[in-house]
Amino acid sequence: MSKELQVGIIMGSDSDLPVMEAAAAILTELGVAYELTVVSAHRTPERMMEYAQSAQSRGLKVVIAGAGGAAHLPGMVASITTLPVIGVPIKSSNSIDGWDSILSILQMPNGVPVATVALNAAKNAGILAAQIIGTSNEVVAQKLAAYKLSLKNEVLKKAAGLQTNWPNQFD
Repeated sequence: MSKELQVGIIMGSDSDLPVMEAAAAILTELGVAYELTVVSAHRTPERMMEYAQSAQSRGLKVVIAGAGGAAHLPGMVASITTLPVIGVPIKSSNSIDGWDSILSILQMPNGVPVATVALNAAKNAGILAAQIIGTSNEVVAQKLAAYKLSLKNEVLKKAAGLQTNWPNQFD
């Protein structure tokens, strides 16, 4: 993994870590350097402001922000930095089946965009962050291409297995 820090992974609480570690895992697999920390928009607003204001000068290219419940973290960070922010809505213990988090992140006003992935889809956020990095980093782009090829090969292998057990279903 490159030592040059490129992605910030932040979450509103350490209880979000079981979801957000999927972003860290895929970034590690793709060789993208990241940092991971807790930054609460509601409990530590000053820390959130400092994190967002310093992100670009610290070398970050993308921020992945996961939050549950009211889920203000991704939008607030996006309002402070010019870096792309990817929001991960998290179904939390006080959540309304995750819809509160999804809508809080998805329904940003014009001028303050947040790319939003599906509920608890931190892995997709990591892949999207790597794709953004890959636009200017050929090594990451090549690793992404290999990753996508592995996904294709998995599907083809499963399809071949089904055709063995269920012949004449699809040619």
